[in-house]
Amino acid sequence: MTAAKSSKRHDRIIIHFDYDCFYASVFEAENPALKSVPLAVQQIIVTCNYEARRRGLHKLQLIHEARQIVPDVVIVLGEDLNRFRDASKALYKFLEAFTWSGKVERLGFDEVFMDVTDIVDFNQSLLNPNDLKNSYFQLQKNDPTVGFAFDSTKIAGHGFANIPQTQPPMPDTNIPTDDHESLMARLILGSHLAQHLRWGLEEQKGYTSTVGISTNKLLSKLVGNLNKPKGQTTLLPPYLVPDDREVESNVTTFIDGHDIGKIPGIGFKMSQKIRNHVLSRPAEFELGLIYGGTKESVTVRDVRLFPGMGPELLEKILGGPGAERGIGGKAWGLINGIDDTEVQQAKKVPTQISIEDSYIRLDTMPQVLKELRILANSLIKRMQVDLLEDDEDDSTTRRWIAHPKTVKISTRPRPPLNSDGTRTRSFNLISRSGPLPNFVFNLKDGVDAIVEKLVQETLIPMFRKLHPYPSGWNLSLVNIGVTNMIETASDDGKGGGRDIGRMFKRQEEVLKEWKVEDRDVPPDTTLEAVTESHGAILTDPSAGNEVSGCTMTGSEDVIPTQTSADEPVEWDDEEDKDENREICHECGATMPAFAMAAHERFHSLET
Repeated sequence: MTAAKSSKRHDRIIIHFDYDCFYASVFEAENPALKSVPLAVQQIIVTCNYEARRRGLHKLQLIHEARQIVPDVVIVLGEDLNRFRDASKALYKFLEAFTWSGKVERLGFDEVFMDVTDIVDFNQSLLNPNDLKNSYFQLQKNDPTVGFAFDSTKIAGHGFANIPQTQPPMPDTNIPTDDHESLMARLILGSHLAQHLRWGLEEQKGYTSTVGISTNKLLSKLVGNLNKPKGQTTLLPPYLVPDDREVESNVTTFIDGHDIGKIPGIGFKMSQKIRNHVLSRPAEFELGLIYGGTKESVTVRDVRLFPGMGPELLEKILGGPGAERGIGGKAWGLINGIDDTEVQQAKKVPTQISIEDSYIRLDTMPQVLKELRILANSLIKRMQVDLLEDDEDDSTTRRWIAHPKTVKISTRPRPPLNSDGTRTRSFNLISRSGPLPNFVFNLKDGVDAIVEKLVQETLIPMFRKLHPYPSGWNLSLVNIGVTNMIETASDDGKGGGRDIGRMFKRQEEVLKEWKVEDRDVPPDTTLEAVTESHGAILTDPSAGNEVSGCTMTGSEDVIPTQTSADEPVEWDDEEDKDENREICHECGATMPAFAMAAHERFHSLET
């Protein structure tokens, strides 16, 4: 069966960045001496640098195996994710600064998609057909002095091509006019922009990256894998080939060689179903791999050319209860290199921030207090990193770009032992939410003071609601987070309203010379304006009849704190004695017993 015909969009230019050995590179950036030694991260090797790979190590390898292969390997713990978040955020901001549309999407810590269609189209219109080898790439639309010189007759980096020798090359002296040549010119422009950014990441940030350039997210991600590390690859035309031509599309040629399980969007379970159908039996698995693997490779070409294969057959193979509607058509599109998903526009504010940790055994209140303090400390610091403006020097006057309104605590209790001594494995979480106290936004208080107050006044009471008894529970995980982000006002007008705090600050400066203060020292008689009217003494009319002795401040100068009585660590038997609450077994929500029937009705309407 021929490749899918519909929904093929090749009007975009998408660049995919994959930071080389990112987790290891973060440690190398902190300590450059690690670059020359074999380095591995975590108990199971989550990643390792290229020096370690050169000597035989690979990802998802056990530590004792790694030490046998490379005895002098340096193992560093990667449990503290803050260093990785900070590095990822810095690299993301660097790339985001080069976009015009703001379409920059981060995938995990170490991958970024950029839609650079607008900047490529603009620069294509600037090309001089009489001097393509001496072209200039303009990085800012309104400033032609910001940019770099390049040769627009050549791809930067590597290219994946299957162009017959009989096909004439793109002429040096004519701007391409047909779709094929126009796409080639735009991909050339995209490749030079990608190279400029890749070099900038290395020179200014110290991180190398592998880059792919194509017309959608799927193809750009896959083609970048061809030349690792520190390389970039562009998937060259032809992308679309008429049926009466003997030339095969480069998209088909490129994607056909991939194992079906390597296609983004076709997960492990989906690929296994497809593989088993093509083989007409279950595929044999490789032993010893942590996340499973198969001895038998079934390529995209095997699937595409399988008798009767198409959207309908894939729907039968992959469909069923719980499957995504139209999964067959989606999978068929991916097999043929079709991916119309948009690169998401950059978001200044995350939807939520959460911190969690897992435990072998957590079953006493002193342990819980210790862990809640550790998690709350990380959460407050994370909020200050992600939700505070970073362009002001004074840390006590930095402005919050968003206020989360809700705090949530979740735990994962271990089920009791079975009669035979085993324990059923459970991934069910129970949660409790409540309003986030305003004192967490007060930058004049230290982090430790805020953490202790948050733990004692908010998190411990919420924990007691989740676990009403002082003992008898054993937790394998605790998560605390904030959500329900409300963006604050901003100078560019893109926030949630006017910046009242800053307005009052400016007003104070403007009206400073007319400010009236209540003080014992008599004011200068030359400035005093006092008149008698019906026996009342009136100050300057601009002050009104009552003049406060305190300076007016904006709503964001010092956010008033919520106060509540200190609560004991031990459970109070009388606490909430009038509140009969139940936990929903469907979603883990806790609510009064009288509301549970309506809540269960809500779940029944969802199915």
